[in-house]
Amino acid sequence: MVRLTWVRWSSRVGKLNRPDIRRDVRPVSMMGNPMCRRSMNRRWPLLAVLASVLVLWQSNTLSAQPPQSTAQSARSAAPANAATGKSYLAHYVSRREQMYYETVWGVDSLRVKYTESGEIIRFSYRVVDPERAVALNEKKAEPTLIDPQAGVSLVVPEVTNIGKMRQTSTPKAGMTYWMGFSNSGRPVKRGDRVDVVIGHFRAGGLVVE
Repeated sequence: MVRLTWVRWSSRVGKLNRPDIRRDVRPVSMMGNPMCRRSMNRRWPLLAVLASVLVLWQSNTLSAQPPQSTAQSARSAAPANAATGKSYLAHYVSRREQMYYETVWGVDSLRVKYTESGEIIRFSYRVVDPERAVALNEKKAEPTLIDPQAGVSLVVPEVTNIGKMRQTSTPKAGMTYWMGFSNSGRPVKRGDRVDVVIGHFRAGGLVVE
């Protein structure tokens, strides 16, 4: 029985090793198989759905988290600007305000500056119409600088042998005039919004540069 089984197995192996039989063996293509094609056609929609879900999940995750570099630059910019005194923006006078100052008071280019020592706040203006700008150079008018944020009202100091720290000469067109307000103790800071009052003249919301 054992010998008979061995003979049958040997004959089968011999047939497989024959060149004429081996020549008829062809590899079976997976894509040519109808059953394989139906299986792949069923899997493609599922793979497409999974890929779409993965892309949407990644995009939502990235949009929910802002870029770290932007957040860090914003946080580092604030202390740097505060240290250099550039955290404020210079007061922008609208066209309507500019026309008002030019038409009613004959001046423009209103600016308030913080001096290096901080003890004096300098207010300056340029004369456009000398006749209307006379009110700002009037000696009898006592200028004041009001800072609502600091809760103070500054005045023009009087210097020995010099007089008031302001220009009171007859205004001339195109000339820039100024006056200094005493800021003893430095209550007024850079970036504060202040009002300058000279008699009936009042300029509000000027930013200390």
